[in-house]
Amino acid sequence: MATNEERSRWIVHGERLIYDNRWIRLGLVDVAIPDGERFEHHAVHLDRAAIAVVVDEQNRVLMMWRHRFLFDRWGWELPGGLIDAGEEAITTAAREVEEETGYRPKEIEPLITYQPMAGMVDSEHSLFLVRGADLVGSPTGEIEADLIEWVPMTEIPAMIARGDIWTSGTLIGLFAARDRLSATSG
Repeated sequence: MATNEERSRWIVHGERLIYDNRWIRLGLVDVAIPDGERFEHHAVHLDRAAIAVVVDEQNRVLMMWRHRFLFDRWGWELPGGLIDAGEEAITTAAREVEEETGYRPKEIEPLITYQPMAGMVDSEHSLFLVRGADLVGSPTGEIEADLIEWVPMTEIPAMIARGDIWTSGTLIGLFAARDRLSATSG
């Protein structure tokens, strides 16, 4: 007898690539849903990403004030970026913190991994908690933030309520870090 999970599973018969470049791969997936209906479903494949929640001894978070052109919107974000081929996510997180902020992480640990839009986008995001960081220089590479600041954790809820923090990686990272830090301090 089939389990509920087996009865609800979509069957993938194949995927046809319709667009591919360095940043995005778009495919049409030939799927059959549980009732037997078969059709093509769009699938967007993006490289994996790593994001770091950097906290200091004063319970502040290292954040960047950035403009996102697609939405013409400003907001506070955590440092992070795409994982290079063959690179471990934790290595990417540490590298991105230093490149984007000029701070070198002291202690780094896995926090949570998630898919931001699982219905049709494959873009695994790995978040890490960094405890402490040393300023080693200025950000390198392209300028990614207008401001880089240590923000007290106590200000985060009001910033979210105002809409100053609005991207999924930053929101999920901050909530997961808050929970982890609360669990380890109490």
